[in-house]
Amino acid sequence: MGVNRVMEGKQYVVEMQNISKSFPGVKALENVQLKVRKGTVHTLMGENGAGKSTLMKILSGMYTPDTGEIYIDGQKVQLKSPRDALLNGISIVQQELSPILDMTIGENIFLGREPLYPNTRFINYKKLYQDADQLLKRLKLNLNPKMKMSRLSIAEMQMVEIVKTVSYGSQVIIMDEPTSAITDQEVERLFEIIDQLKSEGKGIVYISHKMDEIFQISDDITVLRDGTYIDTKPAQDLDRDKLIAMMVGRNLTDMFPEKAGKEIKETILEVNNISSPGYFEDVSFTVKKGEILGISGLMGAGRTEVAEAIFGLLPIEKGEIRINGQKAKIQSPVDAINHKIAFLTEDRKGEGLFLSMTVNHNASMTALNKFTNFGFINKKQESKTSNDYRDKLRIKSYSINQLIGNLSGGNQQKVCIAKWLLTDPDILILDEPTRGIDIGAKAEIYKLMSDLAKQGLAIIMISSEMPEVIGMSDRIIVFHEGKITGELKSNGVTQEEILDLATGNTKGGEKLGSQTG
Repeated sequence: MGVNRVMEGKQYVVEMQNISKSFPGVKALENVQLKVRKGTVHTLMGENGAGKSTLMKILSGMYTPDTGEIYIDGQKVQLKSPRDALLNGISIVQQELSPILDMTIGENIFLGREPLYPNTRFINYKKLYQDADQLLKRLKLNLNPKMKMSRLSIAEMQMVEIVKTVSYGSQVIIMDEPTSAITDQEVERLFEIIDQLKSEGKGIVYISHKMDEIFQISDDITVLRDGTYIDTKPAQDLDRDKLIAMMVGRNLTDMFPEKAGKEIKETILEVNNISSPGYFEDVSFTVKKGEILGISGLMGAGRTEVAEAIFGLLPIEKGEIRINGQKAKIQSPVDAINHKIAFLTEDRKGEGLFLSMTVNHNASMTALNKFTNFGFINKKQESKTSNDYRDKLRIKSYSINQLIGNLSGGNQQKVCIAKWLLTDPDILILDEPTRGIDIGAKAEIYKLMSDLAKQGLAIIMISSEMPEVIGMSDRIIVFHEGKITGELKSNGVTQEEILDLATGNTKGGEKLGSQTG
C-alpha cells in the first residue's frame, strides 16, 4: 500500500481521505474524499449546506477534521492552522475580499512578510516593489505595484489576491465563488490567469454555482451532498442535467413548474412610453394578473432601471404608468408600496437585507404598520407572522431569531420575498431572483413564484439566465441599449432567439411585437 501511496502522490497535488467533521448537533462531513491532480481545475459542487465550505476550511487549516488524512504531494500533513496550510503550499482566495485599501498593491501582496534591509527592521521598499512587479508580470497583469488598492475594481482586487497566493509559492489555490461580483470580460481575464497557473502545475480547487463557467473551466468535478461524498468525474463526462442529478439526488428536468392550470386574468399594469434619459427610452409593456412576465437582455440594457422607475427609485421624465386602468403617480418607493407594488432587488445583501439583524426583524420591516398600535410594536403578533411565513416559504433557520447573515443565500432570498409578501402586493418585481443560490433552492423559488402567480399576483422577473427566463415566463420582453427589441411567447422560444434580440438584431422587425400574448 505504501508503494501505491507514493505513486498516487506523484499524480495528485492534494488528497483528502475519509474526512469527517461534526459540530454540536450537526454532522457537517462524513468520510469525504477529494483528490486534486496537478495542473488542473477541480471544481467542488453541491447545494448550500452540502459541506463544501467546511471541507475547504479544513484544507486551508481553519478547522481540524475529527477523522481523516490529508496528503500533499504524497506526504501526509497535519494542518492545524492557516499558517500550517500556507507552509504546505495551500492558499485560499475568499469570496469576501478584505484588502487594506489605503495600502499599495505591493504592500498588500507582502503584508506581514515585507523584505527588510539586513540586520534592521526597516522595509526594503525597492525590493518589495520589484518583487511585486515581477509577480504581476508573471501573471500578465498590467498593474502598477505602487497603486493604492482603493483605486482598483473588485476584479482587479481579486487578481491581486491571486498574485498574493502565488507569492507564497502555493501549489494548491482554493477559489471560492471568484466570479460572483465581476463582469463577463473580467471573468475571461480570470480564466486566462487560471490557465497560466495550470501550466505551472498548480492545482486549483474551484467553487461556483454558475453552470456555464463550470463546464468552461473544470477538468474534474467532485460532488458533495448533505456532507457526504457522491462522486468525482471528468468534466467532459458530465452535462448540466447529470451534474444537477448528482447534486440533488434526483433529476430536475421538471425543475420549472408546469404552467398548465394557471389562469391569466385581466391587465393590471400598463407601462406606456416611459423614458428616463441615460437609462431607457419609450418603454411600453403590460402585465396581467396571474402572469409571469420575463425580462431578458444583456448587462447594462436598462432592465433593472425600468424596474427601479416603476418602483419610484428612478425619475420618469415622460410617459405614464397605469394600474387597474388608473394613472398612477409614483415618485418614491412609498408611492409604489401604496399602489401595491413590491420590488425584490438584485443585491439582497447590499440593499435587500440587514445582515446583522434577525430573520424576524428583516421579514417584518416593510410592514411594521401591521404590528403597531399607538406607536408600540406588538412583538407577539410580529413573531407569529414571521413564523407563519418561515413555515410557508420553508425558510431553513433554527428560529426567527437567528441572524440572517448566517443563513444560506437561498434562505436569505426567501426572507426577502417574505418581507415583500407582508405588504400584500398585487405586482411583484423580482430582479435576478435566483442569483448566487444553489440548484435545490432555485427549484423552491421557482415553485414559490408559480404558486404566487396562481394566486393572482402579477410577477415581473428580470433574469440573466435564459433557461430561467424561458422556463418560468408566460411572455418574454427583451431589452437592448435601453429599448425593447422584441416580445416573445416562452413556448417554443430558443435561447438563440432571445440572444438575437438582446444584441439588437431584430431581423428587420420580424420579432418585434410579432408574438405578443
